[in-house]
Amino acid sequence: MHIRPERPADIPHIRTVNLTAFETGTEADLVDVLREQAELIVSLVADDGGTIVGHILFTPVTLTAHPELRIIGLGPMAVVPTRQRQGIGSALIHEGLERCRQLGFGAVIVLGHAEYYPRFGFTRASHSGLACEYDVPEDVFMVLELDQGILKGKLGRIRYHPAFASV
Repeated sequence: MHIRPERPADIPHIRTVNLTAFETGTEADLVDVLREQAELIVSLVADDGGTIVGHILFTPVTLTAHPELRIIGLGPMAVVPTRQRQGIGSALIHEGLERCRQLGFGAVIVLGHAEYYPRFGFTRASHSGLACEYDVPEDVFMVLELDQGILKGKLGRIRYHPAFASV
């Protein structure tokens, strides 16, 4: 298996990955809308011998009180059900975080499973003084500082691309 940037030919396969990984088509639709309307900073696939078995997407977010900070949002991330619990999601996250670090992003935000993302260093965003623009449980809104201390004293609300509200 190889983690690599998405290519145009991967787009229908990425949609299939998201459709099979989630109970509804919301995440698949979100990826399509983000591809049309937002800047996809990092979009990676897990390619297993020509078959796309996973996908991860990172798009810009803003901290309302500090728009100068380079913060990126992780999500959606999906792995086809038959390949889950085999390290594919972890590989996508590790590679995605490294690419975000190389691009100079100081922090990554995720709305995700409270038991899954802490293994990568994510902590509750509220502990850093960050709030989500959406009404979500505190334990699923998390942050990881890629540049240690970048969020110290930086309170505010995280805003996602408008496409997130459209699906």
